[in-house]
Amino acid sequence: MAKQDFNCAHRLRVRWAEVDMQKVVFNGHYFTYIDTAIADYWRAIGLPYPQGYVDRYANDMFLRKASVEYLGSARYEDALCVHCRVSKLGRSSMTFLFEIWREAPEPSSAPLIAAELVYVNAEPSTMKSAALPEELRSRVRAYERKAPTEA
Repeated sequence: MAKQDFNCAHRLRVRWAEVDMQKVVFNGHYFTYIDTAIADYWRAIGLPYPQGYVDRYANDMFLRKASVEYLGSARYEDALCVHCRVSKLGRSSMTFLFEIWREAPEPSSAPLIAAELVYVNAEPSTMKSAALPEELRSRVRAYERKAPTEA
């Protein structure tokens, strides 16, 4: 996906504690980077999590699926950028796409990571799926540079 298709970008620097014995970022840390970018996304659309979403709609988002392709490796002190966007809005689900790019010491010519996470909106006490609020859909549509597909 083209970088310009992403509106949300979270920047970070790889810390020593995130590097494994192979001197590259341990694979599980990429999900932490992604989670931080999602928090930025919620703030960007004006619904900071949890109070902006959970408290407002009395629903919550639960992770249903996570897939990642490891295309390269980040190292200690690399400056990274996590690009995040919503690519699909279902009846009760949201599909997020992510790419993580190295910015320094040398910018990467391709993403280091490509990932997809699918979240389902549900009523917390019953864990039953619930339709995405129309206000959320409107905020996502207004924020995204490339319109999400809708089911």
